[in-house]
Amino acid sequence: MRHHRLQNALLSLSFRAALLGSAALVAAPHALAQQLNEPAAPISAPDAPMPENDDQIGFAADALQYDSNNEVVTANGNVQLLREGNRLRADKIVWDRNSGKVEAQGNVSIIDADGNVAYGDRFDVTDTLKDGAVDNMLLVLQSGGRLASVKGTRVNGVYTLNRATYTGCAVEDSDGCPKEPTWQINAIKVVYDPTRERVTYTNANIELFGLPLIPLPGLSHPVGDGGSSGLLVPNLRYDRNNGFEADLPYYFKLAPNRDVTITPHVYTGVLPMLEANYRHLYDRGAYTITGYATYGRRVGIGSEAVSANTEKDIRGYLDASGKMQLSPEWSLDGSIRVTTDRTFLRRYDISREDRLRSTIGAQRIDDDSYFSIRGWAVQTLRQGDSQGQTPIALPVIDYRRRFTDPWLGGVLQLQANTLAITRTHGQDTQRAFAAAEWNLRKLTGMGQEVTFTGYLRGDVYHSSDNALTSVVSYAGDPGWQSRGIAAAAVDMRWPFVGEAFGGVQRIAPRVQIVASPKIANLSLPNEDARAVDLEDSNLFALNRFAGYDRFEDSSRITYGLEYSLDLPNFSLQSIVGQSYRLDSRESILPDGTGLSDRSSDVVGRTTVRYKDFIALTHRFRLDKNSLSVRRNEIDTTIGSKNTYVMAGYLRLNRNASSGLEDLQDREEIRLGARAQFARFWSVFGSTVIDLTDTKEDPISEADGFEPVRHRLGFAYEDDCLTLGFTWVRSYQTNGDARKGNGFQLRLAFRNIGI
Repeated sequence: MRHHRLQNALLSLSFRAALLGSAALVAAPHALAQQLNEPAAPISAPDAPMPENDDQIGFAADALQYDSNNEVVTANGNVQLLREGNRLRADKIVWDRNSGKVEAQGNVSIIDADGNVAYGDRFDVTDTLKDGAVDNMLLVLQSGGRLASVKGTRVNGVYTLNRATYTGCAVEDSDGCPKEPTWQINAIKVVYDPTRERVTYTNANIELFGLPLIPLPGLSHPVGDGGSSGLLVPNLRYDRNNGFEADLPYYFKLAPNRDVTITPHVYTGVLPMLEANYRHLYDRGAYTITGYATYGRRVGIGSEAVSANTEKDIRGYLDASGKMQLSPEWSLDGSIRVTTDRTFLRRYDISREDRLRSTIGAQRIDDDSYFSIRGWAVQTLRQGDSQGQTPIALPVIDYRRRFTDPWLGGVLQLQANTLAITRTHGQDTQRAFAAAEWNLRKLTGMGQEVTFTGYLRGDVYHSSDNALTSVVSYAGDPGWQSRGIAAAAVDMRWPFVGEAFGGVQRIAPRVQIVASPKIANLSLPNEDARAVDLEDSNLFALNRFAGYDRFEDSSRITYGLEYSLDLPNFSLQSIVGQSYRLDSRESILPDGTGLSDRSSDVVGRTTVRYKDFIALTHRFRLDKNSLSVRRNEIDTTIGSKNTYVMAGYLRLNRNASSGLEDLQDREEIRLGARAQFARFWSVFGSTVIDLTDTKEDPISEADGFEPVRHRLGFAYEDDCLTLGFTWVRSYQTNGDARKGNGFQLRLAFRNIGI
């Protein structure tokens, strides 16, 4: 074998520019589908020498002939040319120095620097290497897509491909046998301009499962990693509120780090809606802004329905969020979420949330301290809620500092917090406190884990318009109020670990004693500790109220048992416990929380897992006297990744006082399933049913079986296509978001860059 270096730019024929980027989607008539597979002949091992500069070409061949009379150079057998990371292989290369024609023949292939491969029967180029042609060309992109064409030419750097076919799908099955791609794009002519980094089609159409489906007149898309402006995949659906809907998003690339997507939503039942999304990524952070706008009739809910029934106005929604990292410690973030009316989001199926929160804040975090200053406002979408009673918090300041040096052998943490809440028609509250918490963890010689905790806090409150609070126990006394808090706790766990049932078993009794004097709670407003319920998660908490405005002022003992069993394919974790108040003073915890009497209810949780096939979690709360089930919650998943059943059941029968936040009783069941009946096909469905009746909620109008929402559909998903059809049935009417049926068609082609 002989090696030579040719002072020529011979490798321009590689069509390198046409191969760069994952989105070079080109395609041709159906007759070329079989050409999408690579040639069966193996490519010889690379052995051409590396050129010293870009003007040189590394050359290798089994045999080389030079006809000095006709000025023709012929290379035969495993011919290889290497330049700028691009490698050309062929059985034979003929270079006519008189005519300037260079021809590569037989099993021709070119690999570019990015790993894309071009195959062809014959490559012809001029000795200027700017213009050329390829017969029966196949491009295999490094990203997985491939292009086949009858003939390709390059003139002044612009490539024209005649009768071309592109697909991003696999063209071989799992056994390595050729198969038809799921989809492919066919075009009479495809033009690729490397300068514009764009591919343009003439008379293009798309085939799905071998059937002509969608004509694509004027199809054009970018190549490379940067992307470019263009149409995105449309979305089609139907529902009772708006009729048939067609979304046609258009993507505008403003810069490598900025873009805008404009989506017209066209309906048969209402006026069109315009959606816009702007995204910006910069060196210190990112933000996004999304807006919806239309003109239509606002139909209110509840008491608003009559007065708003004939009102027409601009309706819309704004959702913006972002974050800026000023330094490794400091960051800024914020969000704005507002809508023109309470039913817009559900009417147009944008969101089913019942509250929208806007925030702004700055925070600093390092190894031992945390500082945050924030503000937030809430827009309620709930029926019957007064916007004037909805709080605006500004500012909310929190600072915490942990001291690394032991203090009396333990870890000391200091906290300072302040909060100011205003309402347009409700109670205003300002709060500030300073707190210190000390924790010491010890292991005894018998293996017991003992944790000592001390907690001190001083609070100052000011409130006004207290009479406007709907629940008297939340109002507190108006004007300036103060409070001191002190608590101490000892928590002991004693784990016993050993072999059992072929695995490891752990049994850990746990006892906690908390001591706290009587604390002035009801004289202070309650803004953040309204939702309280005894659960396994807060059974051993120092304060079982969720927020700061209430602190559990009782001395108590809490006892429980933790159990776990770990086998090779099976695990079980469980906890059960109860608490008992040591003093007899009246509790501030209301009925229904499980904590109002001296003995609490019994709570527990059990989690079971078997391989990746079964996962079950059960939470419960039993009445301390009758062992009646006050909380029964089950969440389980059974099945594999492709075929599974999910079930959830919740029943709250807490016998709670009416009017308290988050203590209403209810009962519901949630079911979901997915079954894969073929390699790529599956059916799925879900349902939510309200089982609440007058036994759980005396003021409820439910009859004990009221469907909330059903969903049923089928999906096809392989390596290059996602296709789905979904039916949704809603049983709830909320203003102009009426109950009824909805249908959605989803179609997404992978490996198409837009």
